[in-house]
Amino acid sequence: MMVNVVKKNKIPVKKVLMDSWYATQRLMALIDNLGNIYYCPLKSNRLVDDSGGVKKYQKLEELKWNELELESGKVIKIKGIPVR
Repeated sequence: MMVNVVKKNKIPVKKVLMDSWYATQRLMALIDNLGNIYYCPLKSNRLVDDSGGVKKYQKLEELKWNELELESGKVIKIKGIPVR
């Protein structure tokens, strides 16, 4: 449905900002498949990887953050979302 609205109305979308309520696997995959970037907070129990595949997925709440990452964020792989 979102894809139809965006295409029909020719809305130029490159980045999507959304709340954690909308951060579902299905919606994030759809945004990613359209070639867009999304920014959103994630629920603390979401399984993620910040090691580039070296370690197993872990709950977001278990990630370790350094000072720079606390200030500017970090790139993570969310379980179930394909990598482009």
